[in-house]
Amino acid sequence: MYKRILVAIDGSETSAHAFEAALQLARESDAQLQPLYVVDNPLMAYDAAGYDPSILREACLEEGRLLAAEALTAMKRDAVAGTPLTVEVDRPGQDIAERIRLTASEFKADLVVLGTHGRRGFRRFFLGSVAERVVRSACCPVLLVPTRHDQPTSSAAAARVLAADQSL
Repeated sequence: MYKRILVAIDGSETSAHAFEAALQLARESDAQLQPLYVVDNPLMAYDAAGYDPSILREACLEEGRLLAAEALTAMKRDAVAGTPLTVEVDRPGQDIAERIRLTASEFKADLVVLGTHGRRGFRRFFLGSVAERVVRSACCPVLLVPTRHDQPTSSAAAARVLAADQSL
């Protein structure tokens, strides 16, 4: 059904659920999977004495490398083809949602998978919604995966829960 699936990852529980859903779809469809981590540092232009934006940028890039390595390990375990990608927001005014959309277009994705927090009302108004902005501008179907608060996010998380239970 799908041949090229892009999934946004950011280290959150929500994106972990989205990644697991995308991984399952890719495995079942024999599709190529591209986990995507977007570095967005709007504070780079902040000009204050002693502020070094490269420290924050490097921390974000390192987080992207770690998440990409975890994603690649899971993809190899499940025999899913693809390569994780870390990108940066290119220019002032571009946001994460636009960068996801552009990368999906470059990848020629036929499905984008995103986690969603399901915020409503004022929280959504003030915090915004990357998922909503991607849906509004997407050139292919978008699968939104909601946060699940009652289940571990991965086998590693499940192992930590099991280990904690056994130590009691």
